[in-house]
Amino acid sequence: MRTGRRTILSLAVVLAAAPAAFAAAAGTPYFPPAGSWEHKSPAALGMDPAKLAEAIAYAGAHETERAADFSDQQKTFGQPLGSLPTKRAATNGVVIYKGYVVAEFGDTRFVDPTYSVAKSMLSTVAGIALRDGRIADLNQPVGQSVQDGGYASPHNAAITWKQHLQQESEWEGSMWGKNADFIGVDAFGAGERKPRQFGAPGSYYEYNDVRINRLALSLLRVFDRPLPDVFQQEVMDPIGASNSWKWVPYHNSYVELHGKPAPSVSGGTRWGGGMWIDSWDMARFGYLWLRGGAWAGRQIVPQDYVKAALTPSEHGPDYGYLWWLNTKGKNLPGLPATAYAALGAGSNDIVISPEHDLVIVWRWHAGNPAEFAKRVIAAIRQN
Repeated sequence: MRTGRRTILSLAVVLAAAPAAFAAAAGTPYFPPAGSWEHKSPAALGMDPAKLAEAIAYAGAHETERAADFSDQQKTFGQPLGSLPTKRAATNGVVIYKGYVVAEFGDTRFVDPTYSVAKSMLSTVAGIALRDGRIADLNQPVGQSVQDGGYASPHNAAITWKQHLQQESEWEGSMWGKNADFIGVDAFGAGERKPRQFGAPGSYYEYNDVRINRLALSLLRVFDRPLPDVFQQEVMDPIGASNSWKWVPYHNSYVELHGKPAPSVSGGTRWGGGMWIDSWDMARFGYLWLRGGAWAGRQIVPQDYVKAALTPSEHGPDYGYLWWLNTKGKNLPGLPATAYAALGAGSNDIVISPEHDLVIVWRWHAGNPAEFAKRVIAAIRQN
């Protein structure tokens, strides 16, 4: 298991291959074992080292303007409900090509909040629930299996799992002291929504963390255990992730479960808490999705679910099941229509391009993550 933190003082493309942890059979995708990830030189994989170095230099030179001490958090997102670190890392990232590490830069071991990348992780947990029969059908109303009062009203009773995953639920109510209507600068910061009349479930897309937090609680109900435990046992352990990540609840987001308080986690760090993780574990998570939800011969996330999750919703801005898509070429300009991403504020991003067998983690940067990805892709030699 990786331990400790290491700061790379200068931008560097990995030009020498580390010893292989194991040899993958010809034609079989490489899956990194726990505690190590094989590095290969760009040239060994048919990449142009100079162009890749240019891409890394570009990424390192474009750091976010977000405060390093999180002092802008409340102004941006409103009154926090949970913990925040006292500092963050500088911009950093990892490039995985054909399964191997070809580049890394910055302090990739630093455990930081990854904001709304946690939404894509919630989507993965929902896929596990579907795999295990805890959710019978994504088109089924959530209230048929979750009966804690959150879906008791006629309006909320019609909401399906799929609508939650597409952020088209129009769920009415409050979670952990925050209202789904998102009105009020003090409570919600610069991201407050303007007043509007709610529509029927499934009729309107709205990026809404209160509703995502309701989805997270609903998933806790069907698993009957905290989601961090599910995520660790069903996803992170099987893919060989470290033990440094943590899914931090709000101070008040606990429910009683079997006579004991259980944390209900959030789908972001809008109000503190959220998924705190390093770039390597983010890369493993992205690589799981690049491989269609499979890892070393084990289908962790059902293939049908992965396909559905990467299909645009009817009303969203090219949005799947809590994943940003690029079928219209707008979310990730210049990348293939098949590319998709987990995007978090800051910015903390995982960009995946199946067409290029590529996963890129880029954290605390300025601008669209496609700008870095395009430069990496330009380094892939065309045969």
